[in-house]
Amino acid sequence: MAIDYSKSMGRGTVTLTKSVPTVSLTKPATRSGTLRVNLNWNARPEGGGGLFRRAPAPIDLDLGCLYEFTDGRKGVVQALGDSFTASPKDLDAPVIRLDGDDRSGSNTEGENLFIDLAHTDRIRRILIFAFIYEGAANWAAADGVVTLYPVDGPPVVVRLDEAQHGARICAIAMLENSGGGLAVRREVNYVHGFQSTLDKAYDWGLTWTPGSK
Repeated sequence: MAIDYSKSMGRGTVTLTKSVPTVSLTKPATRSGTLRVNLNWNARPEGGGGLFRRAPAPIDLDLGCLYEFTDGRKGVVQALGDSFTASPKDLDAPVIRLDGDDRSGSNTEGENLFIDLAHTDRIRRILIFAFIYEGAANWAAADGVVTLYPVDGPPVVVRLDEAQHGARICAIAMLENSGGGLAVRREVNYVHGFQSTLDKAYDWGLTWTPGSK
Protein backbone atom coordinates (compact mmCIF):
# COMPACT_ATOMS: atom_id res chain seq x y z
CA MET A 1 0.00 0.00 0.00
CA ALA A 2 1.26 3.49 -0.83
CA ILE A 3 0.17 6.95 0.22
CA ASP A 4 -0.57 9.63 -2.36
CA TYR A 5 1.45 12.39 -0.76
CA SER A 6 -0.67 15.17 -2.24
CA LYS A 7 -3.70 13.81 -0.36
CA SER A 8 -1.80 13.87 2.95
CA MET A 9 -0.87 17.57 2.94
CA GLY A 10 -2.04 19.54 5.94
CA ARG A 11 -2.60 16.47 8.13
CA GLY A 12 0.28 16.85 10.58
CA THR A 13 2.74 14.04 9.83
CA VAL A 14 2.83 10.89 7.74
CA THR A 15 4.25 7.86 9.56
CA LEU A 16 5.53 4.99 7.44
CA THR A 17 4.76 1.54 8.85
CA LYS A 18 4.94 -2.09 7.73
CA SER A 19 1.39 -1.90 6.39
CA VAL A 20 1.90 1.54 4.77
CA PRO A 21 5.61 1.60 3.83
CA THR A 22 5.70 4.03 0.89
CA VAL A 23 5.10 7.70 0.22
CA SER A 24 5.02 8.91 -3.38
CA LEU A 25 6.33 12.45 -3.77
CA THR A 26 4.62 13.18 -7.07
CA LYS A 27 4.01 16.95 -7.01
CA PRO A 28 6.11 18.81 -9.62
CA ALA A 29 6.91 21.45 -6.97
CA THR A 30 9.02 18.90 -5.09
CA ARG A 31 11.61 19.12 -7.89
CA SER A 32 12.97 22.32 -6.35
CA GLY A 33 14.16 23.29 -2.90
CA THR A 34 15.77 20.98 -0.34
CA LEU A 35 14.64 17.76 1.31
CA ARG A 36 15.98 17.53 4.89
CA VAL A 37 16.42 14.11 6.50
CA ASN A 38 16.81 14.34 10.29
CA LEU A 39 17.96 11.63 12.72
CA ASN A 40 17.28 12.02 16.43
CA TRP A 41 17.88 9.53 19.21
CA ASN A 42 18.29 9.04 22.95
CA ALA A 43 22.05 9.33 23.41
CA ARG A 44 21.99 8.68 27.17
CA PRO A 45 19.58 5.85 27.99
CA GLU A 46 18.44 5.52 31.58
CA GLY A 47 18.68 2.45 33.78
CA GLY A 48 21.41 -0.01 34.56
CA GLY A 49 23.26 2.24 37.00
CA GLY A 50 23.51 1.80 40.75
CA LEU A 51 25.92 1.21 43.57
CA PHE A 52 27.68 -1.73 41.92
CA ARG A 53 26.66 -1.27 38.28
CA ARG A 54 27.78 1.22 35.71
CA ALA A 55 25.24 3.35 33.92
CA PRO A 56 24.84 2.51 30.23
CA ALA A 57 27.47 4.11 28.00
CA PRO A 58 26.25 6.96 25.77
CA ILE A 59 25.10 5.89 22.32
CA ASP A 60 26.61 7.65 19.30
CA LEU A 61 24.43 7.18 16.24
CA ASP A 62 25.69 8.28 12.83
CA LEU A 63 23.39 9.22 9.96
CA GLY A 64 24.51 8.42 6.43
CA CYS A 65 23.40 7.21 3.03
CA LEU A 66 24.46 5.11 0.08
CA TYR A 67 23.76 6.94 -3.17
CA GLU A 68 23.65 6.18 -6.88
CA PHE A 69 23.28 8.87 -9.54
CA THR A 70 21.93 8.31 -13.05
CA ASP A 71 25.41 8.91 -14.52
CA GLY A 72 26.64 5.78 -12.74
CA ARG A 73 28.51 7.49 -9.89
CA LYS A 74 27.80 5.89 -6.52
CA GLY A 75 29.27 6.00 -3.04
CA VAL A 76 28.55 6.84 0.59
CA VAL A 77 27.89 10.04 2.53
CA GLN A 78 28.84 9.70 6.22
CA ALA A 79 31.03 11.22 8.91
CA LEU A 80 33.33 8.21 8.82
CA GLY A 81 36.09 9.06 6.37
CA ASP A 82 34.93 12.70 6.17
CA SER A 83 32.62 11.87 3.26
CA PHE A 84 30.18 14.73 3.87
CA THR A 85 29.02 15.50 0.31
CA ALA A 86 28.18 13.83 -2.99
CA SER A 87 27.50 15.10 -6.51
CA PRO A 88 27.29 13.70 -10.08
CA LYS A 89 30.42 13.70 -12.22
CA ASP A 90 29.63 16.92 -14.09
CA LEU A 91 28.39 18.96 -11.13
CA ASP A 92 30.58 20.74 -8.56
CA ALA A 93 27.84 21.71 -6.10
CA PRO A 94 26.76 18.89 -3.75
CA VAL A 95 23.41 17.23 -4.39
CA ILE A 96 23.65 15.40 -1.04
CA ARG A 97 25.18 16.99 2.06
CA LEU A 98 25.62 15.84 5.67
CA ASP A 99 25.64 18.76 8.13
CA GLY A 100 28.12 17.28 10.62
CA ASP A 101 28.75 14.66 13.27
CA ASP A 102 27.15 14.95 16.71
CA ARG A 103 29.53 12.84 18.80
CA SER A 104 28.09 13.90 22.18
CA GLY A 105 24.42 13.43 21.42
CA SER A 106 23.80 16.81 23.03
CA ASN A 107 22.64 18.53 19.84
CA THR A 108 18.86 18.71 20.05
CA GLU A 109 18.73 19.02 16.26
CA GLY A 110 20.34 15.58 15.83
CA GLU A 111 22.07 14.95 12.50
CA ASN A 112 20.78 16.05 9.10
CA LEU A 113 21.17 15.10 5.46
CA PHE A 114 20.16 17.64 2.80
CA ILE A 115 19.13 16.61 -0.71
CA ASP A 116 18.91 19.22 -3.48
CA LEU A 117 15.63 18.47 -5.25
CA ALA A 118 16.58 20.64 -8.24
CA HIS A 119 18.65 17.62 -9.32
CA THR A 120 16.06 14.91 -8.69
CA ASP A 121 16.45 13.73 -12.29
CA ARG A 122 20.11 12.91 -11.53
CA ILE A 123 19.24 10.66 -8.59
CA ARG A 124 18.64 6.95 -9.16
CA ARG A 125 18.42 5.84 -5.52
CA ILE A 126 19.50 6.85 -2.02
CA LEU A 127 19.51 4.46 0.94
CA ILE A 128 19.30 6.29 4.26
CA PHE A 129 20.97 4.41 7.14
CA ALA A 130 22.05 4.84 10.75
CA PHE A 131 25.08 3.25 12.38
CA ILE A 132 25.84 2.77 16.09
CA TYR A 133 29.42 4.04 16.17
CA GLU A 134 29.86 3.97 19.95
CA GLY A 135 27.88 2.43 22.78
CA ALA A 136 25.98 -0.83 23.06
CA ALA A 137 24.23 -2.08 19.93
CA ASN A 138 20.87 -1.50 21.58
CA TRP A 139 18.35 0.14 19.23
CA ALA A 140 15.54 -0.07 21.77
CA ALA A 141 17.54 2.14 24.15
CA ALA A 142 18.55 4.50 21.33
CA ASP A 143 14.87 5.04 20.43
CA GLY A 144 15.81 6.50 17.06
CA VAL A 145 13.46 8.34 14.70
CA VAL A 146 14.09 9.68 11.22
CA THR A 147 11.97 12.52 9.87
CA LEU A 148 11.96 13.69 6.26
CA TYR A 149 11.00 17.33 5.72
CA PRO A 150 9.93 17.99 2.11
CA VAL A 151 9.45 21.41 0.59
CA ASP A 152 5.67 20.92 0.49
CA GLY A 153 3.45 18.77 2.66
CA PRO A 154 3.80 17.23 6.11
CA PRO A 155 6.91 15.62 7.57
CA VAL A 156 7.37 11.90 6.90
CA VAL A 157 8.34 9.87 9.98
CA VAL A 158 10.14 6.51 10.15
CA ARG A 159 10.57 5.06 13.63
CA LEU A 160 13.35 2.57 14.36
CA ASP A 161 10.94 0.54 16.47
CA GLU A 162 11.75 -3.04 15.49
CA ALA A 163 14.91 -3.29 17.55
CA GLN A 164 17.38 -6.11 16.98
CA HIS A 165 19.89 -6.30 19.80
CA GLY A 166 23.45 -6.71 18.54
CA ALA A 167 22.95 -5.26 15.06
CA ARG A 168 25.00 -2.09 14.61
CA ILE A 169 23.54 -0.76 11.39
CA CYS A 170 20.00 -0.13 10.17
CA ALA A 171 18.77 0.59 6.65
CA ILE A 172 16.02 3.13 7.32
CA ALA A 173 14.47 4.24 4.03
CA MET A 174 15.05 4.00 0.30
CA LEU A 175 14.53 7.07 -1.90
CA GLU A 176 14.10 6.29 -5.60
CA ASN A 177 13.44 8.40 -8.66
CA SER A 178 9.79 7.91 -9.63
CA GLY A 179 9.78 10.13 -12.72
CA GLY A 180 8.05 13.11 -11.15
CA GLY A 181 9.98 13.16 -7.89
CA LEU A 182 11.31 10.87 -5.20
CA ALA A 183 9.40 7.91 -3.82
CA VAL A 184 10.25 7.08 -0.20
CA ARG A 185 10.00 3.48 1.00
CA ARG A 186 10.38 2.38 4.62
CA GLU A 187 13.04 -0.29 5.19
CA VAL A 188 13.91 -0.48 8.95
CA ASN A 189 16.20 -3.41 8.15
CA TYR A 190 18.74 -4.18 10.89
CA VAL A 191 22.02 -5.63 9.65
CA HIS A 192 24.60 -7.54 11.67
CA GLY A 193 27.83 -6.16 10.28
CA PHE A 194 29.09 -2.87 8.92
CA GLN A 195 28.62 -0.61 5.90
CA SER A 196 30.09 -3.25 3.58
CA THR A 197 27.48 -5.73 4.83
CA LEU A 198 24.73 -3.20 4.13
CA ASP A 199 26.21 -2.68 0.66
CA LYS A 200 25.96 -6.42 -0.10
CA ALA A 201 22.40 -6.60 1.23
CA TYR A 202 21.30 -3.91 -1.25
CA ASP A 203 23.65 -4.83 -4.11
CA TRP A 204 25.43 -1.46 -4.22
CA GLY A 205 28.79 -2.76 -5.42
CA LEU A 206 31.23 -0.44 -3.63
CA THR A 207 34.77 -1.27 -2.50
CA TRP A 208 35.28 -0.72 1.24
CA THR A 209 38.33 -0.09 3.43
CA PRO A 210 38.49 0.23 7.26
CA GLY A 211 38.13 3.77 8.59
CA SER A 212 37.77 5.82 11.77
CA LYS A 213 36.86 9.33 12.84
